[in-house]
Amino acid sequence: MHSSVPGPHELLGQPAMTPLAVADPGSLIQSVDWVAIAPPLIAALAALAVLLADLFLPAARKKVLGWATAGGLALALIALLPLARGNTRSTFCVQNVTGATDNAACSYVADHFALVFQLLALGGALITALISIHTVDEEELPGGEYWFLLLSSATGAALLPAARDLATLIVALEVVSLPAFALVALRRDGRGAEAALKFFLSSVTATAVMLLGVSFVYAATGSLHLTAIADGLAHVPAQLKPLAEAGAALTLVGFAFKVAAVPFHFWLPDTYTGSPVPIAGYLSVVSKAAGLAGLALVTTIAFHQYGHTWGIALGVLAALTMTVGNVGALRQRADTRHSAVRLLAWSSISQAGYLLVPLAAAGAARSTAPIGATVAYALIYAVVNLGAFAVVAAVARTAPAARIDDFRGLFTHRRWTALGLAFFLLCLGGLPPGVVGLFGKVVVFRSAVDAGLGWLAVTMAVNVVVALYYYLAWTAKLFAPAGTEAQQQRRTPAGLTVTLALTASAAVVLSVAPQLVLQVVSGTLF
Repeated sequence: MHSSVPGPHELLGQPAMTPLAVADPGSLIQSVDWVAIAPPLIAALAALAVLLADLFLPAARKKVLGWATAGGLALALIALLPLARGNTRSTFCVQNVTGATDNAACSYVADHFALVFQLLALGGALITALISIHTVDEEELPGGEYWFLLLSSATGAALLPAARDLATLIVALEVVSLPAFALVALRRDGRGAEAALKFFLSSVTATAVMLLGVSFVYAATGSLHLTAIADGLAHVPAQLKPLAEAGAALTLVGFAFKVAAVPFHFWLPDTYTGSPVPIAGYLSVVSKAAGLAGLALVTTIAFHQYGHTWGIALGVLAALTMTVGNVGALRQRADTRHSAVRLLAWSSISQAGYLLVPLAAAGAARSTAPIGATVAYALIYAVVNLGAFAVVAAVARTAPAARIDDFRGLFTHRRWTALGLAFFLLCLGGLPPGVVGLFGKVVVFRSAVDAGLGWLAVTMAVNVVVALYYYLAWTAKLFAPAGTEAQQQRRTPAGLTVTLALTASAAVVLSVAPQLVLQVVSGTLF
């Protein structure tokens, strides 16, 4: 654990902030770097292809759409390879009068930061697709619409971390969210409609607040490009400073809704519980990662000038989020009639608090170096959390309510599934043999200590200990004597089998060699 997180330019790939050159209107026509935009573009084309294929395929053959979706996402992941092995690429840039391109004026930049989050988004969507193949069939969900919406949301999640202006950021964030509303509502009962409505109303509120903040920032700085905003805030006239500060605060509040940070978390437990299980897992990882990427970009680049202020604010949000999330999860343990998905929902809130800690450290230290800890922890969390949701999806096939008590004695009749869930829970708790979870928490903890946020590090340490109770209690239930009602044995679908194998293997490999996570973040594996 002696590796260090990458520095600001290594991770974000941003040049020193310089004023933008005046654009020549005659030079705005430019070529598009198709290689740079290939990952989100392939996902978008796959979405259209699936939607069109659904019109012509007979009902008996529509199962192939799920595997086609997985194939499209796999191709999008492969498209990351040429980007990872080369230099930072950018496109949709403003050109100056000499024809040279200023990277600071580009709306799309494929740097290490973007590529790692695209790996997380597209990989998480791929795992979600594999988990969903049997769910779409058994719950009689409309297959064509389901796969189209999943691919559309994944497209937005892949676009967002490469966005370098506020307009593109907001559009990408809405492309993530709008299909997600419909995915939640596809569940054929009242809970799906209720969950989608809560999700929709909270997200619309967040978007409205964010747009108001963006309008204030634009009025104060005259630009939507992140680096230009940073330069503008450094030289904003005194009479516009209150407007700029209010705009920055409102923009951050909007992203806090998307990350489900306390006190903007109220929609999350009911939304996860009312969603199809694979979609709950998708929201907990991919949707959250998209909001986190946007939050990291606007704070460390656009609002760098206000680093100390938003650093303290994010530190308070992080402490509240991890504490409230753990308290909510403990309440699920007090009543075993609650579903496992609801417990994972509250756990997801607490994990969001840990993810916010390095962002707070970046503000306190006035450096982007701690963001590497957030990216590393997000990768670890994505693998183990999606694995846990895959096990819940497998148990829900015989126990649709997926109550916590339904996992009692799981080791007796599903040995490998129980062992997989136990390992994932230990990783989430940060206990051996889930070394990768411990490694992620140590990296996050160290970022707070190095930034001088001792109070936040202590709060995190206390919450990690508290969280061990419900993780260990659930783990112990897996190996307890089976209840009187034996669960019906059903063969595990191929998609779930592949998912469990992939996530468990990745978690084991990272537990043996946790330094691989930081190598991916820093780009040395590429």
